[in-house]
Amino acid sequence: MNRADPIDTETATATTRPWWKGAAIYQIYPRSFQDSNGDGIGDLPGITQRLPHVASLGVDAIWISPFFTSPMKDFGYDVADYCDVDPIFGTLADFDALIARSHELGLKVLIDQVYSHTSDEHPWFAESRMGRSNPKQDWYVWADAKPDGSPPSNWQSVFGGPAWTWDARRGQYYLHNFLSSQPQLNMHNPAVQDAVLDVMRFWLERGVDGFRIDALNFAMHDPQLRDNPPAPATDKPRTRPFDFQLKKHNMSHPDIPGFIERIRALTDRYDGIFTVAEVGGDEAEVEMKAFTEGETHLNSAYGFNFLYADRLTPGAICAALAEWPDQDGLGWPSWAFENHDAPRAVSRWWDAAQRDRAARMKITLLACLRGNIILYYGEELGLTQVDIPFDQLHDPEAIANWPLTLSRDGARTPMPWEAGAPYCGFTSGIPWLPLGEDNVTRAVETQHGDHGSLLHHTREMIAMRKAQPALTHGAVTQCEARGDLLVLERQAEGETVRLFVNLGETTCTLDGDKADGEIIAAVNGATPDELPSFAALVVKP
Repeated sequence: MNRADPIDTETATATTRPWWKGAAIYQIYPRSFQDSNGDGIGDLPGITQRLPHVASLGVDAIWISPFFTSPMKDFGYDVADYCDVDPIFGTLADFDALIARSHELGLKVLIDQVYSHTSDEHPWFAESRMGRSNPKQDWYVWADAKPDGSPPSNWQSVFGGPAWTWDARRGQYYLHNFLSSQPQLNMHNPAVQDAVLDVMRFWLERGVDGFRIDALNFAMHDPQLRDNPPAPATDKPRTRPFDFQLKKHNMSHPDIPGFIERIRALTDRYDGIFTVAEVGGDEAEVEMKAFTEGETHLNSAYGFNFLYADRLTPGAICAALAEWPDQDGLGWPSWAFENHDAPRAVSRWWDAAQRDRAARMKITLLACLRGNIILYYGEELGLTQVDIPFDQLHDPEAIANWPLTLSRDGARTPMPWEAGAPYCGFTSGIPWLPLGEDNVTRAVETQHGDHGSLLHHTREMIAMRKAQPALTHGAVTQCEARGDLLVLERQAEGETVRLFVNLGETTCTLDGDKADGEIIAAVNGATPDELPSFAALVVKP
């Protein structure tokens, strides 16, 4: 039986466009959003408690990072049971309550799915490693040693060191593209595909509205186990052996889109389901397009155009948008400036004196991009990257590559809710990570009472986006970079909206730039004649 999707009357009367096309999505990292039981770790009841804040932003959906049963060696991305909630986050009943409350508030719910690997504590792996003749013996990627006992190939793991670990029980190596405790599933095996599709079906039946699929281009490897070639030298420092290779054979196998077709066939049996893939790597744009092509693949994909960028420039913005023209058969992009794997953008792109103005400009820009937009929890507050001392680190990659890899923990710090409360109301216990002194001053309660705050500005920009068809789903008809000045024009249904953004510190003049018209947003002192530093102007000619 197909689950009925709640009726979206605005969409139904205005267009047949699906709810997710142009959506604003809010990512929640559950460990850090709200703790309900005083153990210092956020949980599902805590998320439910704070959903009214999320709804007040005007977003369409929440995306919840993994909350499944896990030994937490990679903080939930090492799944030991795909169909249950880890006790630190609550229970399945808590998840059902979260779904119900979200839908009451008009929020769709997306959850993470991790199909490239499991935890080594997953029962599937426990059975697979028992020998070479059990029913799950080929559910993971196993291979014999070379004659000299060395690993089957030269592949390196993302987190450092070889991507192969010896297992004496089988007398073979197993593949892991991440931690050695995250063995690689053999997604070439149809039985494994069937099993993960059953997982997806389990959550669909519980009422989820879609999935963000983690590391999807790692889902299949080259069965011939050919060595990766060396990567050409660049001006960027290499902090991991992984950086010395072109990842030609350990990931990005051409059969992945075939598996994606099976995912789409399943989700199409339900109403209004949205799927988005995370796609990183050297050939990200090519793979994103292959994963979202036509009506038989995923709905969307997002890469790392902005997440790991050292600077935000007009040229980079136009180049990213140019990859996704309004063209039949081409997928629909999603964009994020921040997430759980990347340093907070305001700290990455600007110094302390620039951040308040730049954060307002950044939110305005994000609201005007063609595609779905993803806000990371606390981005609406302007949260900054927290410097976590080595003795408080949890991130396994940062610990392994200290001090050259910037800790992901610094972007995963607890959400500040109430400025005067202990730990800003995040927990009644000791938080799993420090909040950071700078972020304490940016608490929700403080900003809610200040109508000039970034929180209110974020609400206004999302409302602006939703009120303009050109911004929700319109085509990009102009994107031009002129030094620090970005000129972006979008059109839909006879409506034109133009965005002018100054990404630099010196004033830009707009003489002859067609900035006249109805002003629907003027940020940081912007006028139709000039843009001060980090100013933005949105007009309807």
